[in-house]
Amino acid sequence: MAASKKSKIKAKPKIATGLIAQNRRARFDYEILETIEAGIVLTGTEVRSLRNGKAQITESYASPENDELWLINAYIPEYVQANQFNHLERRKRKLLVSRKQIANLQGAVQRAGNTIVPLKLYFNDRGLVKILLGLGKGKRNVDKRETQKKRDWQREKSRIMKSHY
Repeated sequence: MAASKKSKIKAKPKIATGLIAQNRRARFDYEILETIEAGIVLTGTEVRSLRNGKAQITESYASPENDELWLINAYIPEYVQANQFNHLERRKRKLLVSRKQIANLQGAVQRAGNTIVPLKLYFNDRGLVKILLGLGKGKRNVDKRETQKKRDWQREKSRIMKSHY
């Protein structure tokens, strides 16, 4: 009798969390002044393709147009199993940000000549695709060399400390 009264436990669906793509070049080319997390409007095949982890955001940027924020030139490969219902790989994708944030970003881009650069594309803890945007000011070559010198010195300093102790 005890065997027939088994409780039905539903298994939770697996939620993919973690990093999908990262734009490491952005921190070298731009001085990041402010970061903003935004959601993205995606189709089903895009989300499935992102779960495979082959997306690229290195050459992409965000642009405020008509009181909306758009991610332009981000590469999300086709989902092979979707055949005829697939998406375009480099289409414009709408970013979900509040109107107040869009107004602030639009003002910063127009006034100061800043750029909105995607830094990371990831799944959050609820399994939703999010993008970390950075408001960046372009670095000159002198600034890039200074960044490289600092990085090399930190590396050398850690080697010296490691060998000393």
